[in-house]
Amino acid sequence: MQTKPLIVADCDIPFLQGVLEPYAEVHYLKGSEITAADVRDAEVLITRTRTRCNEQLLAGSSVRLIATATIGFDHIDLDYCARHNIRVTTAAGCNARGVLQYVMAVLLRFAANEGWQPQQRTLGIVGVGHVGSLIAEYGQLFGFQILCCDPPRMRQDSSLGFLPLEDMLPQCDIVTLHVPYAQTGTDRTAGMASTDFFARMRTGADFINCSRGPVMEDEALLKALRDGKLNHIAIDTWNHEPHLNAELLKRALCATPHIAGYSIQGKAAGTAAVVQAVARQYGWPLSSWYPAEVTPTQPNRSITWTELQQTMSHYFDIEAETAELKAHPERFEQLRNHYTYRTEFF
Repeated sequence: MQTKPLIVADCDIPFLQGVLEPYAEVHYLKGSEITAADVRDAEVLITRTRTRCNEQLLAGSSVRLIATATIGFDHIDLDYCARHNIRVTTAAGCNARGVLQYVMAVLLRFAANEGWQPQQRTLGIVGVGHVGSLIAEYGQLFGFQILCCDPPRMRQDSSLGFLPLEDMLPQCDIVTLHVPYAQTGTDRTAGMASTDFFARMRTGADFINCSRGPVMEDEALLKALRDGKLNHIAIDTWNHEPHLNAELLKRALCATPHIAGYSIQGKAAGTAAVVQAVARQYGWPLSSWYPAEVTPTQPNRSITWTELQQTMSHYFDIEAETAELKAHPERFEQLRNHYTYRTEFF
């Protein structure tokens, strides 16, 4: 009788428990607590961002597949995995519509505080992938003037009409970041929201970061706020999570515990991506699996800004969630891991 392969999985990935058990032995552990001993005999590791998948964790293990239920992969040492024949898959795009709706909730808060309509604002999008493309699409539908910056895509297709960052920033009333975290290379994003970045922005502009914490420099952002360069900021992804900069937390109009993409449909899609990746690895009959208890989103491209103002709070009360984090920053991980997933509604 053939032995079932061992899979180690982050216990906070929703909808996963019970799905792979007919085919594998599955051990569920806290992502931040998974050790080399835990994965030594595992063939598959199913992760979120809290598991650092590097040589220290993987050396001497049997792991041949790392499937992350996240869009990002900066928690995975890709070079090490490539050298040791470990396949890596992500859930790219799974939470794009959830992040879209998060950003629109932020823009509604900015508009309510500042008294503007979308037609009066230029929205700059840095990073035009799965998420940025949706924000550009809906931003245009709502009436924003949209400017985009994405150097890798510009190199591939110069007809897109994107702008270099230094040209885009001075023209924008609001700038939102949707870039991957890259520490090296031509398209390095680590610390990109720097003193120079904020200096180039319009005085009184607003700033949103729900990409990765380390793409912004806390002290540069704080200086821009103290000097009156920026008006409102919204932060979902922070440096040094879960240990937040107290002054940034206090000054942010919208402050949330890294949950921008935490919709029930986004989480379902992320889990479906890892299940399907493992199924393809072994030829199991789960290649089109999706949680039966979740209804996929039906995109609504006819929704108006006025309708958004009337309906957003029914699905996402960003003011209440901001107040909760500001009152209890020490509960960052608890708020994130036990978050009540939002329902996507457009």
